Amino acid sequence: MSETSETPVLVERHAGYRMLVLNRPDRLNAFNEPLHLALRAALGDAAADPECRALILTGAGRGFCAGQDLSARNFAPDVEPDLSRTLEAFYNPLVRQIRDLPMPLICAVNGVAAGAGASLAFHGDLVLAARSAKFLQAFAKLGLIPDAGGTWLLPRLAGRARARGMALLAEPITAEQAEAWGMIWRVIDDAELMAEAHRLAAQLAQAPTYGLALIRRALDASETNDLDAQLQVESELQGEAGRSPDYREGVTAFLEKRPARFTGRKR
Repeated sequence: MSETSETPVLVERHAGYRMLVLNRPDRLNAFNEPLHLALRAALGDAAADPECRALILTGAGRGFCAGQDLSARNFAPDVEPDLSRTLEAFYNPLVRQIRDLPMPLICAVNGVAAGAGASLAFHGDLVLAARSAKFLQAFAKLGLIPDAGGTWLLPRLAGRARARGMALLAEPITAEQAEAWGMIWRVIDDAELMAEAHRLAAQLAQAPTYGLALIRRALDASETNDLDAQLQVESELQGEAGRSPDYREGVTAFLEKRPARFTGRKR
């Protein structure tokens, strides 16, 4: 893994999983165009690798991601910013790519996660946060709205009242608050954060990956479905899961009283 700051995303390969590191530590890993492009390329490469069955996403240095790099904005007098173009060209495709990953994503939040960086973290399937980490929806301080899926995520993760408080007041919340509000999976002591992220990734890399992808699809669908529609989703996806070799292996291992050896494959 190269450590040069000219590499916007560092990729570390492990047995069965990869770790992606946002690598602009001097800017708290804030997004600019090269970082967007490098992260999407790294996600695409991982998704295409059948040997990659889990992902870790974290940040270099003392922050996870500070959102958009405002120094990249052009505020010349004759230029009117078109932020919708930025969302449509960069943030929205990134969010959709994350949601469509064929494997679980662990976000290891090692410091501040602000603006779109907070939204990015909350899109993880399992979000671990260092005890010193903070989450900040800073958009209101700039006269903007939460983006990168923030207005969709916040009410679902924190509830209406807390979502509005976070978005309107733009005050940071601690990792402990985020855990207590059900927004993240777990708070970890700073020194143990990455060890726990690697432990979970190694565990997921031995799991039935295709079945985990179907779980993600079912849970995503439940966000907008009523019960009858969700029962139909469960019926369809369970049918797919039951045709996978990992289901057969899981049942066989259970009956033979041995650990299952999952391949993670669809067929």
